[in-house]
Amino acid sequence: MKIESTAFTLDDVKAFMDTYLDRERNLLADRLELASARLAALAPRVRSEPGDEGDWNAHELLAHLAVLSKFYGVLVHRIATGGLPNMDLLEAVHLRDTAGQQMARLEPDELVRTTLADHARTVKTLRSTDPRDLRRSAELGDGITMTAEEVARLPLISHLEMHIAQLEKLLDR
Repeated sequence: MKIESTAFTLDDVKAFMDTYLDRERNLLADRLELASARLAALAPRVRSEPGDEGDWNAHELLAHLAVLSKFYGVLVHRIATGGLPNMDLLEAVHLRDTAGQQMARLEPDELVRTTLADHARTVKTLRSTDPRDLRRSAELGDGITMTAEEVARLPLISHLEMHIAQLEKLLDR
Protein backbone atom coordinates (compact mmCIF):
# COMPACT_ATOMS: atom_id res chain seq x y z
CA MET A 1 0.00 0.00 0.00
CA LYS A 2 1.32 3.42 -0.94
CA ILE A 3 1.97 5.69 2.03
CA GLU A 4 0.60 9.15 1.30
CA SER A 5 0.22 10.73 4.71
CA THR A 6 3.84 11.83 5.03
CA ALA A 7 3.25 14.34 2.23
CA PHE A 8 0.08 15.80 3.78
CA THR A 9 0.09 19.38 4.97
CA LEU A 10 -2.17 20.94 7.55
CA ASP A 11 -4.13 22.46 4.66
CA ASP A 12 -4.65 18.94 3.28
CA VAL A 13 -6.01 17.76 6.62
CA LYS A 14 -8.33 20.78 6.80
CA ALA A 15 -9.57 20.02 3.29
CA PHE A 16 -10.27 16.40 4.31
CA MET A 17 -12.21 17.65 7.32
CA ASP A 18 -14.21 20.00 5.09
CA THR A 19 -15.08 17.02 2.88
CA TYR A 20 -16.28 15.04 5.90
CA LEU A 21 -18.29 17.98 7.23
CA ASP A 22 -19.79 18.54 3.79
CA ARG A 23 -20.98 14.93 3.84
CA GLU A 24 -22.30 15.29 7.40
CA ARG A 25 -24.22 18.50 6.70
CA ASN A 26 -25.99 16.81 3.80
CA LEU A 27 -26.79 13.79 5.98
CA LEU A 28 -28.20 16.17 8.61
CA ALA A 29 -30.30 17.91 5.96
CA ASP A 30 -31.54 14.49 4.80
CA ARG A 31 -32.47 13.55 8.38
CA LEU A 32 -34.33 16.83 8.84
CA GLU A 33 -36.24 16.30 5.58
CA LEU A 34 -37.15 12.78 6.70
CA ALA A 35 -38.33 14.08 10.08
CA SER A 36 -40.42 16.71 8.28
CA ALA A 37 -42.02 14.04 6.11
CA ARG A 38 -42.83 11.92 9.18
CA LEU A 39 -44.34 14.95 10.90
CA ALA A 40 -46.38 15.90 7.82
CA ALA A 41 -47.77 12.35 7.69
CA LEU A 42 -48.74 12.44 11.38
CA ALA A 43 -50.17 15.95 11.39
CA PRO A 44 -53.69 15.19 10.11
CA ARG A 45 -54.20 12.92 13.13
CA VAL A 46 -53.41 15.63 15.70
CA ARG A 47 -56.55 17.21 17.15
CA SER A 48 -56.75 20.58 18.83
CA GLU A 49 -57.17 19.97 22.54
CA PRO A 50 -56.49 21.87 25.74
CA GLY A 51 -53.65 20.69 27.92
CA ASP A 52 -53.34 20.19 31.62
CA GLU A 53 -50.48 20.15 34.08
CA GLY A 54 -49.68 16.51 33.29
CA ASP A 55 -47.83 15.07 30.33
CA TRP A 56 -48.10 16.82 26.99
CA ASN A 57 -50.89 15.75 24.70
CA ALA A 58 -50.33 15.48 20.93
CA HIS A 59 -51.32 19.11 20.32
CA GLU A 60 -48.95 20.41 23.00
CA LEU A 61 -46.16 18.21 21.69
CA LEU A 62 -46.76 19.60 18.21
CA ALA A 63 -46.48 23.13 19.64
CA HIS A 64 -43.19 22.16 21.27
CA LEU A 65 -41.92 20.81 17.94
CA ALA A 66 -42.85 24.11 16.27
CA VAL A 67 -40.96 26.15 18.85
CA LEU A 68 -37.84 23.99 18.95
CA SER A 69 -37.73 23.90 15.15
CA LYS A 70 -37.79 27.70 14.96
CA PHE A 71 -35.48 28.28 17.94
CA TYR A 72 -32.72 25.85 17.04
CA GLY A 73 -33.02 26.49 13.29
CA VAL A 74 -32.42 30.20 13.89
CA LEU A 75 -29.58 29.34 16.27
CA VAL A 76 -27.88 27.20 13.59
CA HIS A 77 -28.16 30.06 11.09
CA ARG A 78 -26.94 32.73 13.52
CA ILE A 79 -23.93 30.73 14.69
CA ALA A 80 -22.97 29.74 11.12
CA THR A 81 -23.11 33.36 9.96
CA GLY A 82 -21.21 34.68 12.96
CA GLY A 83 -24.28 36.52 14.19
CA LEU A 84 -24.36 34.97 17.65
CA PRO A 85 -21.17 35.26 19.66
CA ASN A 86 -22.63 34.27 23.05
CA MET A 87 -25.94 33.61 24.77
CA ASP A 88 -27.39 32.19 27.98
CA LEU A 89 -28.83 28.90 26.74
CA LEU A 90 -30.81 28.18 29.91
CA GLU A 91 -32.51 31.57 29.77
CA ALA A 92 -33.24 31.04 26.07
CA VAL A 93 -34.74 27.60 26.80
CA HIS A 94 -37.00 29.15 29.44
CA LEU A 95 -38.20 31.71 26.89
CA ARG A 96 -38.64 28.92 24.34
CA ASP A 97 -40.93 27.02 26.70
CA THR A 98 -43.02 30.13 27.35
CA ALA A 99 -43.36 30.52 23.59
CA GLY A 100 -44.49 26.87 23.47
CA GLN A 101 -47.43 27.66 25.72
CA GLN A 102 -48.44 30.47 23.38
CA MET A 103 -47.98 28.28 20.30
CA ALA A 104 -50.26 25.62 21.81
CA ARG A 105 -53.12 28.08 21.26
CA LEU A 106 -52.70 27.71 17.49
CA GLU A 107 -54.51 25.06 15.49
CA PRO A 108 -52.49 21.92 14.64
CA ASP A 109 -52.51 22.61 10.89
CA GLU A 110 -51.00 26.06 11.47
CA LEU A 111 -48.36 24.59 13.79
CA VAL A 112 -47.39 22.01 11.19
CA ARG A 113 -47.29 24.57 8.39
CA THR A 114 -44.91 26.85 10.28
CA THR A 115 -42.80 23.93 11.50
CA LEU A 116 -42.33 22.51 8.00
CA ALA A 117 -41.45 25.98 6.69
CA ASP A 118 -38.83 26.35 9.43
CA HIS A 119 -37.42 22.93 8.57
CA ALA A 120 -37.18 23.91 4.90
CA ARG A 121 -35.22 27.05 5.83
CA THR A 122 -32.85 25.05 8.03
CA VAL A 123 -32.37 22.40 5.33
CA LYS A 124 -31.47 25.20 2.92
CA THR A 125 -29.00 26.60 5.46
CA LEU A 126 -27.40 23.19 5.98
CA ARG A 127 -27.09 22.47 2.27
CA SER A 128 -25.81 25.92 1.27
CA THR A 129 -23.55 26.96 4.14
CA ASP A 130 -19.81 26.53 3.69
CA PRO A 131 -18.65 23.59 5.84
CA ARG A 132 -16.13 25.85 7.62
CA ASP A 133 -18.99 28.12 8.70
CA LEU A 134 -20.78 25.16 10.30
CA ARG A 135 -17.69 24.75 12.51
CA ARG A 136 -18.18 28.23 13.95
CA SER A 137 -19.06 28.07 17.60
CA ALA A 138 -20.80 30.19 20.18
CA GLU A 139 -20.60 30.16 23.94
CA LEU A 140 -23.96 29.12 25.33
CA GLY A 141 -23.24 29.81 28.99
CA ASP A 142 -21.25 28.24 31.82
CA GLY A 143 -18.33 27.54 29.48
CA ILE A 144 -20.44 25.41 27.11
CA THR A 145 -19.69 25.99 23.45
CA MET A 146 -21.40 24.43 20.46
CA THR A 147 -20.78 24.67 16.75
CA ALA A 148 -23.58 25.37 14.31
CA GLU A 149 -23.30 21.74 13.15
CA GLU A 150 -23.62 20.44 16.73
CA VAL A 151 -26.73 22.55 17.33
CA ALA A 152 -28.26 21.18 14.13
CA ARG A 153 -27.38 17.59 15.01
CA LEU A 154 -28.24 17.46 18.72
CA PRO A 155 -30.82 19.92 20.07
CA LEU A 156 -32.53 20.32 16.71
CA ILE A 157 -32.57 17.09 14.71
CA SER A 158 -31.99 14.44 17.38
CA HIS A 159 -34.42 16.22 19.72
CA LEU A 160 -36.96 16.49 16.91
CA GLU A 161 -36.64 12.80 16.00
CA MET A 162 -37.16 11.78 19.64
CA HIS A 163 -40.32 13.87 19.95
CA ILE A 164 -41.70 12.67 16.61
CA ALA A 165 -41.34 9.10 17.90
CA GLN A 166 -43.16 10.23 21.06
CA LEU A 167 -45.91 11.80 18.92
CA GLU A 168 -46.28 8.57 16.94
CA LYS A 169 -46.81 6.65 20.20
CA LEU A 170 -49.34 9.19 21.47
CA LEU A 171 -51.33 8.99 18.25
CA ASP A 172 -51.25 5.19 18.17
CA ARG A 173 -52.98 4.90 21.55
